[in-house]
Amino acid sequence: MDRLVKKRPVWVIGHKNPDTDSICAAIAYANLKNQIDDGDYIPKKAGPISEETRYVLETFHVTEPETIKDVGTQVLDMDYTHTEGVDSHLSLKKAWALMRKMDVVTLPVVRKDGKLEGVIVNGDIAYSYMDVYDNRELGRARTQYKNIIETLAGKMVCGNEHAYFTHGKVVVAAGDENAIRQEIDGDDLVILGNVVARQLAVLEEIPSCMIVTGVTEVDPEVVKTAEAIDCVLITTEYDSFTAARLINQSIPIRYFMCKDDIVSFEETDYLSEVREVIGKVRHRDFPILDENQNYIGMFSRRNLLSTEKKRLILVDHNEKSQAVDGIDEAEILEIIDHHKIGSLETMMPIFFRNMPLGCCSTIVYGMYEENDVRVNTQMAGLMLSAIISDTLLFRSPTCTERDKEVAQKLAKIAGVDLEEHAMAMFEAGSNFGDKTIDEIFFQDFKIFHQGETDFGVSQISAVSDKQLSKIQGSLMEFMPQVLEDKGIDQAYCMLTNILDQSTKLLYVGENSREVAMGAFAGHPEIETPSGKCLMLANVVSRKKQVIPSLIRSMEEV
Repeated sequence: MDRLVKKRPVWVIGHKNPDTDSICAAIAYANLKNQIDDGDYIPKKAGPISEETRYVLETFHVTEPETIKDVGTQVLDMDYTHTEGVDSHLSLKKAWALMRKMDVVTLPVVRKDGKLEGVIVNGDIAYSYMDVYDNRELGRARTQYKNIIETLAGKMVCGNEHAYFTHGKVVVAAGDENAIRQEIDGDDLVILGNVVARQLAVLEEIPSCMIVTGVTEVDPEVVKTAEAIDCVLITTEYDSFTAARLINQSIPIRYFMCKDDIVSFEETDYLSEVREVIGKVRHRDFPILDENQNYIGMFSRRNLLSTEKKRLILVDHNEKSQAVDGIDEAEILEIIDHHKIGSLETMMPIFFRNMPLGCCSTIVYGMYEENDVRVNTQMAGLMLSAIISDTLLFRSPTCTERDKEVAQKLAKIAGVDLEEHAMAMFEAGSNFGDKTIDEIFFQDFKIFHQGETDFGVSQISAVSDKQLSKIQGSLMEFMPQVLEDKGIDQAYCMLTNILDQSTKLLYVGENSREVAMGAFAGHPEIETPSGKCLMLANVVSRKKQVIPSLIRSMEEV
């Protein structure tokens, strides 16, 4: 029985509905940490990527990170044990000995293909000893002669130890020859002492098996007769009483094991669900299966007390509402962000780097410089793309001189023309043809809280108003569903024209029009074929222009 020791990785992950900066910052920072720390840092993502991000990853030949939907504690985060699976033909006696040797109360019964066949617990074995069974139980259980030999510490004199005792009853022959002949039927298993005349009388009835007690050798005539009728002949040094008492311990565990309604779990099951299930049953140990339903280990109730939380580094966010599900159950080690301080709390002090820059990847690049780590072409391309995306090629009011300076350096390292690469990115991000309306709306969507109001803001960017106008009607029809699906009070959608540096603001929900009108009082409400919306000239930043204005307006409304 081996205890599984796992190397604990650290996941570097951005926010839900990830934008290009969220993905690129996670990859670049994980790459940096792997070079400066002795650890295993793996970039992950909290949702599907946009076409813009996909273009960036493909351009610089970087693998898309795995999607993580929940970082809650799972079975795989437990320090569980690998109790070796046993064969269903194993005898009760041997199973009991294994339990004592391994100091366990449950054994998993596993087929040769790795699939779980059942479980046997020490209580099952105890009941098998205590319950009264008739003398045909050994045959009904299809007991292998090999088990009988092992249980009685016996020796096979003749016959096939791999054959099975399947018919007849177990008889202890204690009378004279005439009594024996009357008591024994064909196919019985007979236990008797070392009296040759009685042994020959037993063989006249053609039993399946004869066990001679108190000896290791049998008279040659008895052996010859047994061979002639294909009777299995076994000797044991135990006396007849002891052999009769022990023989039912040779029954295979499959006869008593639990085969139906086994409570098992997969490695990926979350402990919140596991606790709910095991609270309704009285079992002590539970099998663990992999994704192919193969047995891999066991855990007990006490293992639930020794779980290890997933370890995370958050980039490009520090709001709980934007974090991957299950964040309360994870251990946050670091936060690298460029937004306002949010609602996340940690149990211990952590490394928290928050800077008023236009892009999180600008911060990450600075950390490469501070640690004197060379930025390769791939990482340069990713961080450059993130800056272009977040600052809309320096058009956003969130953009700083530092963002521009870093972008120029990264463009040289990546070997790309900054303007050409930016236009190619924006064109890729403006391709909505293959996406459903919910994929378009949620590709860059964040939820915020102000007082008792929960609201969400989606931003969809394109290089022309024509591309945005094509999807505006469908978005306005879809937005009421967002309120219900996300459980929020108001929803807003920014349709941002990158080249014109303007935004059409769509709104839905109670008081959403009043809030929007109050937030942008100097901007006109326009009538479009799809309905009314606000036309916001020189407004392109959700973080710096839209969210603060909406929050101030909500306070007044």
